[in-house]
Amino acid sequence: MKKKAAFFTLGCKVNFCETESLQALFEKKGYQITAFDDQAHVYVINTCTVTANSDHKSRKAIRRARRRSPEAIIVVTGCYAQGEPEQIRQMDAVDLIIGNQDRNNLPDLVKSMQRGTVLDLVTSHRAGKGFEILPPAGRRGRTRGFLKIQEGCNQKCSYCVVPRVRGPLRSMPPSEVIMRAETLIDSGCKEIVLTGVHLGLYGTDLEDVSLAALLSELETIPGLLRLRLSSLEPSDINTELAEKITGSKLICPHLHIPLQSGDGEILRLMNRPYEPVEYLYLAKWLKQIIPGLALSTDVIVGFPGETDRHHRRSMKLISDIGFSGLHVFRYSSRPRTAAANFPGHLSNNIKDKRSREMIELGEQMASDYRRQFIRTVQPVLVEKVIPHLYGEGFTPHYLRVRINTDIKGLHWRGSEILASLEQDEGAHIRAAHVKLKNAKRY
Repeated sequence: MKKKAAFFTLGCKVNFCETESLQALFEKKGYQITAFDDQAHVYVINTCTVTANSDHKSRKAIRRARRRSPEAIIVVTGCYAQGEPEQIRQMDAVDLIIGNQDRNNLPDLVKSMQRGTVLDLVTSHRAGKGFEILPPAGRRGRTRGFLKIQEGCNQKCSYCVVPRVRGPLRSMPPSEVIMRAETLIDSGCKEIVLTGVHLGLYGTDLEDVSLAALLSELETIPGLLRLRLSSLEPSDINTELAEKITGSKLICPHLHIPLQSGDGEILRLMNRPYEPVEYLYLAKWLKQIIPGLALSTDVIVGFPGETDRHHRRSMKLISDIGFSGLHVFRYSSRPRTAAANFPGHLSNNIKDKRSREMIELGEQMASDYRRQFIRTVQPVLVEKVIPHLYGEGFTPHYLRVRINTDIKGLHWRGSEILASLEQDEGAHIRAAHVKLKNAKRY
């Protein structure tokens, strides 16, 4: 009987990409991948530590796995494992702790282990250490595939643990990126989402390589219908990259550019390298050159020293820009970050109140953005079909759409369908089928 391995992933898209590669490692060694709530011989929890709540969720997943299968091997990897291995060891529920590197032989390590021993293989990020090359993860049946091409960050924001747990900036060689993109397309993907910890600086550690140049290479791959960028820092969007995005038929008009605060004093405390007015001009310029741009962002509320005046300035700037989506985070003090020692830490009540106000603003902006597409025809890449009810997928602008269907829709999965967007229903837009798009580009 095949041994079973189960995986649980917390955090960002980078983690999800890594989990798929780790699954591929175990599959190559003969393991059957099963659901996390099933009985398994091995459980791998890929953790996150961006907030205190992320740490809590990671520990909860570990305990859940141990309760499910008391005799299983429990492996903990990812950012919480990298940053706080001793906390994990003290849980007395884990067999192997390994951080964000040196995971290529993970199945062999598991095979050599015995229950009752704890192996801690977390090592610090060494200077000159290259990009961790894990197996390509082309899982059959996916319409949209995620491809991690960059690792690490040198930016040292005062609230952030990422440079400590992810190490310095490293990039995957372009030839490796192209090979993995082709693997994803061969497995059925029509859209590829490029991810990284500091994606906009892809290639700066390599010679004569840039994100814009890589995008040009990816565009030539047969069978690729869409390219999407997961997140870009404001200071990384130069003229070359903007022109590449605007001049491409494949790159989606959807950018996620973290703001974090709309107040200059708070941005300086955060050690963010731009002023609010610079972000405002960037947003207006991008909206001008990219018609209908979906522009989403991250914002932190309740940063140490943030007053109500700072919060109101942030709300106004965000409202003036008009984002398509707003990801709101309450400030969470992280060990060994500069901000943890700042004066003026706020109560949870204040952070909760400001978070609710910001979320309400974000929901209104998202609704305003969606409504401008009502009564227009948009291409939808269908990711799933509920027979005789609807097909669901995303437009290039990252609008989730449900297309009313009949028996014909049974074959829509993986196809790009032209749909007439009719009604905004909040979580998605209800639409009517117009026709198959065939090979025509939008």
